[in-house]
Amino acid sequence: MLIAALLSPRGSPARVFRAWLDGAFELIVSPALLGELERALEYPKLRKRVSSHDSQALIELLRHSATIVADPAPAALAVSSRDPGDNYLLALAADQQAALVSGDKDLLALAGELPIHSPAAFGGLIDFS
Repeated sequence: MLIAALLSPRGSPARVFRAWLDGAFELIVSPALLGELERALEYPKLRKRVSSHDSQALIELLRHSATIVADPAPAALAVSSRDPGDNYLLALAADQQAALVSGDKDLLALAGELPIHSPAAFGGLIDFS
């Protein structure tokens, strides 16, 4: 959702991101999530669309304004993603009793079993006033 907010400043992810900046909800991140975000923002495909300055500004904003929690210890999950690389996000959300907001199809496939929302669906749950 965070990268999508940079790519489409008028889309649902950007609206949700602005709602966080306005204090509508708490954004929880972990070192693993920040590391993945930093790596993803360096991909050549993204580098063509998101400047190094904007990438670094996002990372710094998250480091200073989001709630940073320790990565949870690996644990058996009641439900796993089709993409094992996403399981740390499930563990983080479970550990923090938080909802996940993502456009990732593998995570959204679990939305009926866990509190996982697309940015558009989550935007409908929060108060933008």
